[in-house]
Formats: sequence, C-alpha cells, structure tokens
Amino acid sequence: MKKTYVTKMPNHIGAFLKASKCLSELGINITRVSYNKAVDSHTLFIEVDGDETQFEKANEKLKAIGYLSNENENTKIVLLEFRLKDKPGSVTSVLELISKFNFNISYISSQENGSDYQYFKMGLYVNDTNALTEFLAQAEKLCEVKIIDYNKTEKVFDNSIFYNSYVDGLVKTMGLSNKKKEDLLVNVNLAMQTLDEQGLSPYKTFDSISKFADLLAQSKKDNFNPRITVHNITEKTKITLIEPDCGSNTAIIESDGERVFVDSGYTCYKNEMLALIKKILPDFKTKKETLIITHADVDHVGLLNEFDEVIVSQRSFESLSAEIDKTAGFRERNCLHLPYVNICKILTDYETAEKSKLCALWNKSSLTAPIEQIGFYTVGELNFEVYEGKGGHLPGEILLIDFENKIAFTGDVFINLNDLTKKQAEYNQYAPILMTSVDTDAKLCSKERSAFLQRLGVGTWNIFGGHGGKKEYLAQTTK
Repeated sequence: MKKTYVTKMPNHIGAFLKASKCLSELGINITRVSYNKAVDSHTLFIEVDGDETQFEKANEKLKAIGYLSNENENTKIVLLEFRLKDKPGSVTSVLELISKFNFNISYISSQENGSDYQYFKMGLYVNDTNALTEFLAQAEKLCEVKIIDYNKTEKVFDNSIFYNSYVDGLVKTMGLSNKKKEDLLVNVNLAMQTLDEQGLSPYKTFDSISKFADLLAQSKKDNFNPRITVHNITEKTKITLIEPDCGSNTAIIESDGERVFVDSGYTCYKNEMLALIKKILPDFKTKKETLIITHADVDHVGLLNEFDEVIVSQRSFESLSAEIDKTAGFRERNCLHLPYVNICKILTDYETAEKSKLCALWNKSSLTAPIEQIGFYTVGELNFEVYEGKGGHLPGEILLIDFENKIAFTGDVFINLNDLTKKQAEYNQYAPILMTSVDTDAKLCSKERSAFLQRLGVGTWNIFGGHGGKKEYLAQTTK
C-alpha cells in the first residue's frame, strides 16, 4: 500500500539522504518525491510503498529526527504592508519593532512609485497571535499598516511554509473538516508536480485551484442559482434542464406519467439540489426515483445515493465499483487527471455510491467504432437508442438518442460551449488547466462527436449536453 509523508526538510546538507536512509532501513520503497524550493523551501513530500507495520516504525523514526511536522504547530506567515514616508531611515523604526518582538522576516519587497510614500511588503513568521495583535497596535502608531490576504495575492510572497497556509485557506473557503486537510495538501502538491513536469508554472496551478475552490464556495446556499429551462416535447412529455454554475447539468424527463433523471452534479450542492427538485416536483421521493448517469465523472455523480436506482453502462459500473472498493476509478488511472480528481472529490465532499443501487443495464464487451449502439431505454413516449462511446472523454460514456422525437442526451461527448453562463464558462476553464485536457483521448472524443452528429436524421434536434444550455441542431442531408 502507498502513503505520502509530508515532511519538514531541515536546512542542511544531506537532509533528504537522512530521510531516505531512514526509510530504506525499514524496507520501504520511495515511489515519488517532490521538493521545490521556489514554492516551499522546507516541505518535502515523500510517497512510499510498504505495509502498516513499516509505516508505524517510519512514523516513529521520522518524528525522532524532526522530519514530521508537529500538528500543534501554529507557526504561519503573516503578510503585512507598511505605508512609509519616502525618506531616508523611514523603515528603521519598523525593523526595530520587528526585532523587539523577535519575529523573523521571510520576505521583503519595496519600490519607489513617484509618490511621497513607499509601500513595504513584509512576510513575518508568527506563532503567537497575542504577540501579533500587540505588534500591530504598536506598528500602527508608526505608520499605516495593512494585512494582505495570503491566498488572494497575485504572487506567492513566502517560500518557506507555503503549503500549510495555502491549504488552510482552501479548507476555510469550502468549510471542510481538518481531517481532509492532509489529503488535500498531498494532492495539491501532486497537481503542482504533475503540471510542473509538463512545463506549466507552479503558481498558475495554485492560482487555478484557489479560483476553482472560490467558485464552488460562491455557488452554495443562497447563491445556488442554476439556470432552469423547461422544454415541452409533446403534450405528454417535457424536459426540465437544471444548469448549476459549477458541475454538470441535471435533466428531468417527464413523459406520460413516468420520469427519470439524467446526471446529478456535485455532492457539495446536495441540499440545494434536493430543495430545488422538491420545489419542481412536490411528489419527489414519494415513489421510486431513477437516475441515469452518462459517465462516472465526479461532477456528474454527486447525488447517486439520493435515488432508488442508478442506471449506468457496464464500464461506468466498473469505475464506480472500483471507487467503492477504495481503488482507482477510470479517471484516476490517468496520472495527469489523478490530482485534479482527488482535489475535486475533497473540495466537493464526494460520496461513493451504494453498490446495491447501481444497475449496469447495458454491456458490450468491446467497441470498435467511435460510438456503438449497446441497447435501448424507454421513458413514457420516448424511446431511446443507447450508444456507448469508445472512451474519448471517459470509458463507459453513453449517449441517449430518440430518433422519432429528435432528442439526444450526450453527457460530455457533446456540450453546448456557445451557451454557457458567465460563471459556467469560468468554471469550465479550470479543469483543462489542471488536467491538461478534460478528455481521456481528445482526438477520439472528436471522432465520437462527429459520429454522433452523422447518425442524426434530417430535421431540427434538441441536444441536451452535460454542460451548457439545450442545443438546437439542424441536421441536413449530405450530398
């Protein structure tokens, strides 16, 4: 089994060698190491392979040599901006006050700006909030002082204890428990390392994760205001499309007294979504409720446990079952996608499905074409042919096509990028940054889209994708 140690790297020659010897003496194999002095000059991530007994002994040894952070440590960096008169010696009194309080300085930056004042930015190590309060009171007698929000700065000022401060900000933003902090810390580092090796800036990674978390948090509770549209297909059939700012669409198909849901968004919006669905459907949960999942991505499967039956393809069943069994689903088996998926699961409070609710209704052992028919599904008047994609976006992906009524549900194989709200467009820009691509195989996914469109009969189609509004598509004969 694997475990990641978040160690505190002492500032001396041979520090990693010492940790390596400690682990090798116990027969523990190191599988990943991450250390970037430009990001954090003390934090070293060591992923290892071993068993519980070895890990227990390693914990003791690493603690004994001071490599494991003390969970009770309150040391943090506080970024301050001092507004000082632009004249010789103006900073001296501030430095003397810092020295009086025995604060270490991790960062200093100042430059004249053509005015009568200079703005000195300083990062101070602080482990006593009472001392900081007193320091600020005395500093304000000398000049104007402003505390800079660490997680909102355009540049990472501190390079000494960045990770803990950064992850603390994410935990606070999303209202997460401290139990999830270490998992988040490890995966934030893994995302940084993975993208850094692709030639992408570490700071762009951190900035994208922060903005992603901010968007998730901004859309909760009273700010959960999805776009809702109702589409009347026949006298007996209508489709209600719910489009949150973040996460997948949820479609409610009501036809001739029957109903079924398609996809379900993020878990973190469970309470908001259930309240909304109850408002739309006052009799929700008074009878058997069925959900169809187009594919097993975390932003589509957040409410699985709120339904009596969850219909999936066989490959999606395998992916969801792997997660239930605490192994990697299909998306997590892609090393470029793994950090983002794990971060997504932590930030959105993801819950694995109850396996008893999963129903693998369609199965085809192998696929040769970009999309192939694997079965049928009927809801009232609607008769869908079910197609499975070869895995361009994600293995197990399905499309539902009703040729008579010219309706299609396409998941993320085909989405309406031209009809995203401003917040939806902002949300959709972060996954490609953090995953390098939202598709498992972008070229294959393009072939799947083309194959889907080629199958549509002549006429105007209503296409409901996994993101964006309904797409009206005019299919014409080819000459």
